[in-house]
Amino acid sequence: MQTPAPARPRTKPASIRLEELMDAAETLFLSRGVEQTTISEIVAAADVAKGTFYTYFASKTDVLRALAERYTQRFVDALEQTMQEHPADDGEARLRAWIEASIALYARTHAVHDVVYANHHHLDRANRERNALLQQLQGILEVGVASGLWQLPSPRVTASLIYAGVHGATDDLIATPEQDAAAFSAAVVEDCLAMVGARRPSVRPKKRG
Repeated sequence: MQTPAPARPRTKPASIRLEELMDAAETLFLSRGVEQTTISEIVAAADVAKGTFYTYFASKTDVLRALAERYTQRFVDALEQTMQEHPADDGEARLRAWIEASIALYARTHAVHDVVYANHHHLDRANRERNALLQQLQGILEVGVASGLWQLPSPRVTASLIYAGVHGATDDLIATPEQDAAAFSAAVVEDCLAMVGARRPSVRPKKRG
Protein backbone atom coordinates (compact mmCIF):
# COMPACT_ATOMS: atom_id res chain seq x y z
CA MET A 1 0.00 0.00 0.00
CA GLN A 2 1.17 3.50 -0.78
CA THR A 3 1.77 5.86 2.10
CA PRO A 4 -0.80 8.67 1.90
CA ALA A 5 0.63 12.13 1.26
CA PRO A 6 0.73 14.31 4.35
CA ALA A 7 -2.25 16.61 4.65
CA ARG A 8 -1.60 20.24 3.81
CA PRO A 9 -2.01 22.65 6.67
CA ARG A 10 -5.32 24.46 6.55
CA THR A 11 -3.85 27.71 7.72
CA LYS A 12 -0.68 29.48 6.72
CA PRO A 13 2.01 30.40 9.27
CA ALA A 14 1.43 33.76 10.91
CA SER A 15 4.60 35.22 9.38
CA ILE A 16 3.46 34.35 5.85
CA ARG A 17 -0.06 35.62 6.46
CA LEU A 18 1.39 38.91 7.75
CA GLU A 19 3.60 39.31 4.70
CA GLU A 20 0.66 38.65 2.39
CA LEU A 21 -1.42 41.29 4.15
CA MET A 22 1.41 43.80 3.88
CA ASP A 23 2.03 42.94 0.23
CA ALA A 24 -1.66 43.41 -0.56
CA ALA A 25 -1.75 46.74 1.28
CA GLU A 26 1.41 47.98 -0.42
CA THR A 27 0.09 47.11 -3.88
CA LEU A 28 -3.21 48.87 -3.21
CA PHE A 29 -1.57 51.92 -1.66
CA LEU A 30 0.61 52.28 -4.75
CA SER A 31 -2.23 51.88 -7.24
CA ARG A 32 -5.09 53.61 -5.42
CA GLY A 33 -3.51 55.75 -2.72
CA VAL A 34 -3.65 55.28 1.04
CA GLU A 35 -6.77 57.36 1.65
CA GLN A 36 -8.73 55.69 -1.14
CA THR A 37 -7.84 52.15 -0.04
CA THR A 38 -10.13 50.49 2.48
CA ILE A 39 -9.36 47.72 4.93
CA SER A 40 -12.03 45.63 3.19
CA GLU A 41 -10.09 45.92 -0.06
CA ILE A 42 -6.86 44.92 1.67
CA VAL A 43 -8.32 41.76 3.20
CA ALA A 44 -10.03 40.87 -0.08
CA ALA A 45 -6.73 41.21 -1.96
CA ALA A 46 -4.95 39.12 0.67
CA ASP A 47 -7.83 36.58 0.70
CA VAL A 48 -8.32 36.70 4.47
CA ALA A 49 -11.15 37.56 6.82
CA LYS A 50 -11.33 41.07 8.20
CA GLY A 51 -10.77 39.66 11.67
CA THR A 52 -7.37 38.40 10.51
CA PHE A 53 -6.39 41.95 9.62
CA TYR A 54 -7.16 43.14 13.14
CA THR A 55 -5.07 40.31 14.56
CA TYR A 56 -2.03 42.13 13.20
CA PHE A 57 -3.06 45.76 12.78
CA ALA A 58 -5.38 48.21 14.47
CA SER A 59 -5.64 50.54 11.47
CA LYS A 60 -4.17 51.49 8.10
CA THR A 61 -1.74 53.72 10.01
CA ASP A 62 -0.32 50.62 11.66
CA VAL A 63 0.04 48.99 8.25
CA LEU A 64 1.94 52.02 6.95
CA ARG A 65 4.25 51.92 9.95
CA ALA A 66 4.96 48.24 9.38
CA LEU A 67 5.56 48.83 5.67
CA ALA A 68 7.99 51.63 6.50
CA GLU A 69 9.93 49.39 8.86
CA ARG A 70 10.01 46.61 6.29
CA TYR A 71 11.12 48.97 3.53
CA THR A 72 14.04 50.29 5.56
CA GLN A 73 15.06 46.86 6.84
CA ARG A 74 15.20 45.55 3.30
CA PHE A 75 17.14 48.67 2.27
CA VAL A 76 19.65 48.23 5.09
CA ASP A 77 20.02 44.51 4.38
CA ALA A 78 20.64 45.14 0.68
CA LEU A 79 23.31 47.74 1.46
CA GLU A 80 24.93 45.41 3.98
CA GLN A 81 25.05 42.61 1.43
CA THR A 82 26.68 44.93 -1.09
CA MET A 83 29.29 46.08 1.42
CA GLN A 84 30.11 42.49 2.39
CA GLU A 85 31.62 42.12 -1.08
CA HIS A 86 34.51 44.30 0.13
CA PRO A 87 36.99 43.76 2.99
CA ALA A 88 35.81 45.07 6.36
CA ASP A 89 38.87 47.32 6.66
CA ASP A 90 38.51 48.87 3.18
CA GLY A 91 36.59 51.97 4.17
CA GLU A 92 36.79 53.63 0.77
CA ALA A 93 35.48 50.60 -1.13
CA ARG A 94 32.66 50.14 1.36
CA LEU A 95 31.71 53.82 1.27
CA ARG A 96 31.68 53.76 -2.51
CA ALA A 97 29.54 50.62 -2.50
CA TRP A 98 27.14 52.10 0.06
CA ILE A 99 26.61 55.26 -2.00
CA GLU A 100 26.21 53.46 -5.33
CA ALA A 101 23.78 50.93 -3.88
CA SER A 102 21.82 53.64 -2.06
CA ILE A 103 21.29 55.58 -5.27
CA ALA A 104 20.27 52.50 -7.24
CA LEU A 105 17.93 51.17 -4.55
CA TYR A 106 16.23 54.47 -3.84
CA ALA A 107 15.78 55.25 -7.53
CA ARG A 108 14.22 51.83 -8.06
CA THR A 109 11.95 51.82 -4.99
CA HIS A 110 11.10 55.51 -4.56
CA ALA A 111 7.39 54.94 -5.24
CA VAL A 112 7.09 52.70 -2.18
CA HIS A 113 9.27 55.07 -0.16
CA ASP A 114 7.03 58.01 -0.98
CA VAL A 115 3.93 56.12 0.11
CA VAL A 116 5.19 54.76 3.41
CA TYR A 117 7.16 57.84 4.41
CA ALA A 118 4.74 60.59 3.42
CA ASN A 119 5.11 63.36 6.05
CA HIS A 120 7.12 60.93 8.18
CA HIS A 121 9.75 63.42 9.28
CA HIS A 122 7.12 65.82 10.56
CA LEU A 123 5.56 63.10 12.69
CA ASP A 124 8.75 61.76 14.23
CA ARG A 125 12.02 63.57 13.85
CA ALA A 126 13.79 60.85 15.86
CA ASN A 127 13.07 58.68 12.79
CA ARG A 128 14.23 55.25 13.88
CA GLU A 129 14.38 53.96 10.31
CA ARG A 130 16.61 56.81 9.14
CA ASN A 131 18.86 56.22 12.15
CA ALA A 132 19.40 52.61 11.08
CA LEU A 133 20.90 53.83 7.81
CA LEU A 134 22.93 56.52 9.55
CA GLN A 135 24.42 53.98 11.95
CA GLN A 136 25.38 51.77 9.03
CA LEU A 137 27.07 54.68 7.26
CA GLN A 138 28.68 55.93 10.46
CA GLY A 139 30.25 52.51 10.94
CA ILE A 140 31.94 52.75 7.54
CA LEU A 141 33.29 56.21 8.32
CA GLU A 142 34.61 55.12 11.71
CA VAL A 143 36.51 52.27 10.08
CA GLY A 144 38.13 54.79 7.78
CA VAL A 145 39.07 56.99 10.74
CA ALA A 146 40.55 54.04 12.64
CA SER A 147 42.66 53.00 9.64
CA GLY A 148 43.86 56.56 9.03
CA LEU A 149 42.13 56.73 5.66
CA TRP A 150 40.50 60.04 6.55
CA GLN A 151 40.15 62.38 9.51
CA LEU A 152 36.67 63.38 10.63
CA PRO A 153 35.81 65.48 13.71
CA SER A 154 32.43 63.77 13.97
CA PRO A 155 31.67 60.69 11.85
CA ARG A 156 28.03 60.95 12.92
CA VAL A 157 27.71 64.46 11.51
CA THR A 158 29.50 63.45 8.32
CA ALA A 159 27.23 60.42 7.99
CA SER A 160 24.20 62.69 8.28
CA LEU A 161 25.57 65.03 5.61
CA ILE A 162 26.33 62.18 3.20
CA TYR A 163 22.97 60.52 3.83
CA ALA A 164 21.05 63.75 3.22
CA GLY A 165 23.19 64.61 0.20
CA VAL A 166 22.83 61.20 -1.46
CA HIS A 167 19.10 61.13 -0.75
CA GLY A 168 18.56 64.64 -2.12
CA ALA A 169 20.75 64.06 -5.15
CA THR A 170 18.85 60.88 -6.00
CA ASP A 171 15.61 62.84 -5.85
CA ASP A 172 17.06 64.97 -8.64
CA LEU A 173 17.90 61.84 -10.63
CA ILE A 174 14.36 60.54 -10.16
CA ALA A 175 12.89 63.87 -11.25
CA THR A 176 15.03 63.98 -14.40
CA PRO A 177 15.39 60.35 -15.53
CA GLU A 178 16.87 61.39 -18.85
CA GLN A 179 20.18 61.84 -17.03
CA ASP A 180 22.93 59.26 -17.44
CA ALA A 181 22.37 57.32 -14.21
CA ALA A 182 25.85 55.76 -14.18
CA ALA A 183 27.60 59.09 -14.68
CA PHE A 184 25.35 60.68 -12.08
CA SER A 185 26.14 57.98 -9.52
CA ALA A 186 29.87 58.26 -10.21
CA ALA A 187 29.77 62.03 -9.67
CA VAL A 188 27.96 61.65 -6.35
CA VAL A 189 30.49 59.06 -5.20
CA GLU A 190 33.47 61.24 -6.08
CA ASP A 191 31.98 64.28 -4.34
CA CYS A 192 31.32 62.27 -1.19
CA LEU A 193 34.82 60.80 -1.22
CA ALA A 194 36.20 64.31 -1.59
CA MET A 195 34.06 65.40 1.37
CA VAL A 196 35.68 62.88 3.70
CA GLY A 197 39.17 63.52 2.32
CA ALA A 198 39.63 60.28 0.40
CA ARG A 199 39.81 62.19 -2.86
CA ARG A 200 41.84 65.34 -3.29
CA PRO A 201 40.89 67.67 -6.15
CA SER A 202 43.66 68.02 -8.69
CA VAL A 203 45.42 71.39 -8.70
CA ARG A 204 45.87 72.80 -12.15
CA PRO A 205 49.24 74.50 -12.74
CA LYS A 206 49.06 78.24 -13.22
CA LYS A 207 49.69 79.53 -16.70
CA ARG A 208 52.90 81.44 -17.11
CA GLY A 209 53.13 84.81 -18.75
